[in-house]
Amino acid sequence: MTNAPDLDADDLGPAGSTIDLDEFDLDDELEATSGWESEADPEDEPTAGAMELAERHALRRVAGLSTELEDISEVEYRQLRLERVVLVGVWTEGSVEDAENSMAELALLAETAGSEVLEAVYQRRQSPDPATYVGRGKVEAIGEIVRATGADTVICDGELAPSQLRNLEDRLKVKVVDRTALILDIFAQHAKSKEGQAQVELAQLNYMTQRLRGWGGNLSRQVGGRVAGGAGIGGRGPGETKIETDRRRIKTKIAKLRRDLKEMKKTRDAKRSMRRARAIPAVAIAGYTNAGKSSLLNRLTDAGVLVENALFATLDPTTRRTTTADGRVYTMSDTVGFVRHLPHQLVEAFRSTLEEVADADLILHVVDGSHPDPEGQLSAVREVFAEIGASQVPEIVVINKADAADPLVLARLRREEPHSVVVSAKTGEGIAEALALVESELPRPGVEFKALLPYDRGDLINRLHQHGEIDTMEHTADGTLVAGRANQDLAGELASYSV
Repeated sequence: MTNAPDLDADDLGPAGSTIDLDEFDLDDELEATSGWESEADPEDEPTAGAMELAERHALRRVAGLSTELEDISEVEYRQLRLERVVLVGVWTEGSVEDAENSMAELALLAETAGSEVLEAVYQRRQSPDPATYVGRGKVEAIGEIVRATGADTVICDGELAPSQLRNLEDRLKVKVVDRTALILDIFAQHAKSKEGQAQVELAQLNYMTQRLRGWGGNLSRQVGGRVAGGAGIGGRGPGETKIETDRRRIKTKIAKLRRDLKEMKKTRDAKRSMRRARAIPAVAIAGYTNAGKSSLLNRLTDAGVLVENALFATLDPTTRRTTTADGRVYTMSDTVGFVRHLPHQLVEAFRSTLEEVADADLILHVVDGSHPDPEGQLSAVREVFAEIGASQVPEIVVINKADAADPLVLARLRREEPHSVVVSAKTGEGIAEALALVESELPRPGVEFKALLPYDRGDLINRLHQHGEIDTMEHTADGTLVAGRANQDLAGELASYSV
């Protein structure tokens, strides 16, 4: 925009009056510089408000400038300023459908993190490029896409080495994150409990330790004082660089978080040991993220936990006590969802939570029957099972979302997974069959007994209903004659009344 000529004090009228600009035609200048035509009478002198309006119109013609007000709330900020991202993937094995499914999942993860996906590109390679993840030509193509779309961030569908992150950022001139950082960001948004937040922070710090970067002065030595070039007494010599200080602080924070999580683990272990002592069977609901685990828990136990159509909506495990049709007590736990290439840092940080799965007596492995690749979901979850030592736990595959799934896909999954049941947590279809299958698979008491219990030991009868199996029960003049099976501790208490 052309600058106005300098004005003397004599050219200005009294306060509130208009400005006399004899040598400056505002309309002509605006037409020449911004294409804006004034609708005012040429003989009218422009007021201060008219000048401000004219400047706003002129700024609209300048790329990169905006007249948008900045005093908006955070909610409006999240709605109006979604991060604009471009997705990048490397296809090394499998079919084209596998690559497309992986990119579609990355797009869902990016949207869950609060961003707008502008473009998605992937490259067929035998292995990722060690310097830039994708080839040099593809990097240039991605740079053109970034400039054309105005993207803020590039998200890569894989875990990048620190050198790859640095090289891509230097060439693309925008922020670059990998799949691991994206999942950690989602976990950080969704963690609610103190333990969940500590676990996520620990995973993030472990990830950041090897990816610290220093720029310019940030790599300079730690110095202080006003003499000797800013070093002062005790500040001369090699010193300690900023990046070393950051790394030391991160290690200190990691040590503290591990101590805190160890204390929280004691509480979880104490509750788990109480359930073991009472021989209460435990059922864990596990599976791919957004497969419907929380909805299934609500259907089976009326738990009332959060249900949301989003990835990783549940991070903190929820355990509910429920009973079988014949009165036996058992617990059912909802756990964190899994995903392809689940970051190792998360598996380590959430190990105390995932122990709920490894220590369970039965796993309900929930899979989304309407997903384009349900077999891939099953495989990815079982990889995590193997990593946490849960491969030997008995498993029932629950094929969920039957109301939205293709019947041919459901039939294929039933053939591939004989020990499975088809349900719909939304409509309630198949829930009764799933409950019956769970009850039949629960561990049964192993010690047979036959006892004559006095009528004043009704507490033992109640415990037999909750933690044992009663085959026959007869009320006699001397007491209640009962026979069945119980766990070893309860059978020991019944030994004094054995007949």
